[in-house]
Amino acid sequence: MARLPYLEKADLAPGDQTLLARDINLHKILAHNPAAARAFGTLGQYLRHGTTLDARLRELVILQIGWQARSPYEWSHHIKIGYDFGVTDDDIAGLIAESRGGDSTLEPLARLCLRAARELYEGAIGPATFTELAAQLDPASLTDLVVTASFYCAVVRLLASFEIDVEESYRRHLEAFPLPAG
Repeated sequence: MARLPYLEKADLAPGDQTLLARDINLHKILAHNPAAARAFGTLGQYLRHGTTLDARLRELVILQIGWQARSPYEWSHHIKIGYDFGVTDDDIAGLIAESRGGDSTLEPLARLCLRAARELYEGAIGPATFTELAAQLDPASLTDLVVTASFYCAVVRLLASFEIDVEESYRRHLEAFPLPAG
């Protein structure tokens, strides 16, 4: 159960009701502070629609952060969103295998991006990984990868701190690809 009540459009001033255009629990919590919700949304929208990083790689990076954090909300939401941007069930299985130290059929750049996300989740991308990324991504895409992984590290901490519940419509993704126990 979330630590704050989930707000509905009727709970908000008319000028703030657009904050709940997407009827998801994360937005229903962030709406408690409309200015913060807008600021949060600005970066989120850039990462979704303006980034120079390949959309499939972006979603894999976000999923990696969700996996590392054992965040049911992030994991389930970005499985669904990832499908819209070309992520496949095989990609998700590959991410899980890579996360466990195993082999996968993911292409080398995807594996490198996942490794970078894991390292960043633990603190920072290491020198060797950064050098490899810089050899394969242009500076703008490399910057977007780091900003994406960093933003979603913040998102998973926000989700955990507010104890935001996974909506019923996303639970099937957790059943298909369960997170490991804590």
